[in-house]
Amino acid sequence: MSETESKPGLSQVSKLPSWQLKTRVLLGSGVLLAVALCFFVVGAAFCAATLHVRRRTGAKPDGAAMAQIIAPDNTKLKAWWFQAGDSNRGCVMVLHGISDSKASSSGFAPLFLKHGYSVLAPDSRAHGESGGEFVTYGLLEKYDVIAWAHWMKGLGCQRVYGLGESLGASVLIQAISVEPVFNAVVAESPFADLQHMGEYRVQQMIPLPPVLSGPIASMVVESGLLYARLFYKLDFRLVSPAGSLRNSSTPVFLIHGVDDRRTPPAESRSLAAARPLKTTLWLVPGGGHTNASAIAPARFRQMVLGFFGEN
Repeated sequence: MSETESKPGLSQVSKLPSWQLKTRVLLGSGVLLAVALCFFVVGAAFCAATLHVRRRTGAKPDGAAMAQIIAPDNTKLKAWWFQAGDSNRGCVMVLHGISDSKASSSGFAPLFLKHGYSVLAPDSRAHGESGGEFVTYGLLEKYDVIAWAHWMKGLGCQRVYGLGESLGASVLIQAISVEPVFNAVVAESPFADLQHMGEYRVQQMIPLPPVLSGPIASMVVESGLLYARLFYKLDFRLVSPAGSLRNSSTPVFLIHGVDDRRTPPAESRSLAAARPLKTTLWLVPGGGHTNASAIAPARFRQMVLGFFGEN
């Protein structure tokens, strides 16, 4: 068989009139452009949904005082402050997760107050009663946390600790790489990298085999990241708690439920591997997302209070 006969497809294409070849090229380019535009639109919708969350509020509990600061970008931030009296054990900042508020995180206040720690429960920006238009997953929140820590030190807190859940945990880890304002932090159910976490969660929503859902999720998230950079000047590729942890010497205690499906325990394993020194990991058998204090309350109290006491 000759070379020409072995490649009939190429021979047929070469015999097409030039106008048909141009039409095919234009149609192919149009299809590719439509697909790219579709992914960009879906990514934009995904981005918009994650930048704006429903605000939750709650009644101020007994013993709480209202606190307020102005963030470095002039955003007004609010919190509840629980004073432990004359004790000088230290002060704990408790950070809530996405779409939550200080009404939830203040649930830890009795535990710490009982053991002599004063407690600050802030509303993260764009949550609760705090100002802010967007949730930025640590890009701006890490500076908010540092500002709150300085506020606490201004009240006389000589030792400042942090306890964060989910997004709050990831924000704490990012903050300690900017300035060592905490003596130690506890991070429950954090993510190690925002882009990777976004791809994981999008993939869980696609009812297709992983070989298909994985690439689709990656394209949707990449489109969302591009949208955020173009329209909001927010570069979420920089949100990497694992990278932040490598640049910090603050002691960190990671807590993660073995059965957490929202943020899998592999995220905390990645964080622990990123900086083994001064990092402790507790994988909670039977634990889900941010529920270690409910699944193993006695163990949780013992380990968190012991960790703070050692630092």
